[in-house]
Amino acid sequence: MSLSTDDRRAQGSPASPPAEKEGAARGPAPVGAKVPLRHRLRRDRTLLLMTLPAMLLLLVFAYVPLVGNVVAFQDYDPYIADNAFQAILQSPWVGLEWFQQMVNDRLFWSALGNTLTIFLLQLTLFFPVPILLALFINSFVRPRVRAVAQAILYLPHFFSWVLVITVFQQMFGGAGLIAQTLRENGYEGFDLMTNPGLFKFLITFEMIWKDAGWGVIVFLAALASVSPELYEASAMDGANRWRRMWHVTLPALRPVVALLLVLQVGNALTVGFEQILLQRTAVGPGASEVLDTYVWNVGITNGGFSYAAAVGIVKGIFGLLLVLGANKVAHLMGEQGVYKK
Repeated sequence: MSLSTDDRRAQGSPASPPAEKEGAARGPAPVGAKVPLRHRLRRDRTLLLMTLPAMLLLLVFAYVPLVGNVVAFQDYDPYIADNAFQAILQSPWVGLEWFQQMVNDRLFWSALGNTLTIFLLQLTLFFPVPILLALFINSFVRPRVRAVAQAILYLPHFFSWVLVITVFQQMFGGAGLIAQTLRENGYEGFDLMTNPGLFKFLITFEMIWKDAGWGVIVFLAALASVSPELYEASAMDGANRWRRMWHVTLPALRPVVALLLVLQVGNALTVGFEQILLQRTAVGPGASEVLDTYVWNVGITNGGFSYAAAVGIVKGIFGLLLVLGANKVAHLMGEQGVYKK
């Protein structure tokens, strides 16, 4: 005969529901529960200490110099005081005068046009190369040869631009290997290094030779996360090598491609200052002047710090808008981009 609840309580038997509630209260917090800040700081203190030097470098060299952009609204004279900070305080304010001068400056628009042209060439010719090389190495190259191919492709990334331009000069210059070989066989030589019409293509191929290996490493790392079971399942379904690449490999690369494309668009107005500055005298400023070299010449060479700061502000705002726009397009395509919605 079963006892009632009151009888069990009278005999001293514990009731199960309160015990379950007490155990549930002592259990772990739900997965979606918000962890207090002090607990997170205590939990991640090692990681925070590791990132502290990088954060200090970013603060000192990236964010503190932003205060100097105030000179874009002044007639800044670095010699008006004993130090740069006092010079900023004592320089007269001119409002938007430098921005108006920038709009009316023909050289500025020429530099902007060259910058956008070079960016479009690099986006069209350079950006797909690491993807194609990564697909080729991952799908066709044997595993024993893959490490050697990666090392060969990645090696030029460590070369300085001086060395890269020297190599191209020795190959494609007027006294280079190819031109001399053509002359020895009765043909007319050529000099690609001093041709203004081909300069934009030249610096694009220089960048491909130097930095394509770095992009290959990034995309191969993304492909390494693809489960081999997907390839095995597609092969069992009758998919050949090209079908597996199209339906398995490319979808795995899509998030990385979207992220790098957004970052590449954000650098649309930064197209290689050192690379172009080293070759500027060979082709002339008309073909090689970009915004970075234009700011260098105006601000550092000619001492127009305020005008150069105004150009830099416009460049930064334009780059930010490009990143936001490209990230919005990535969201519309179903990708995360730089940040989530």
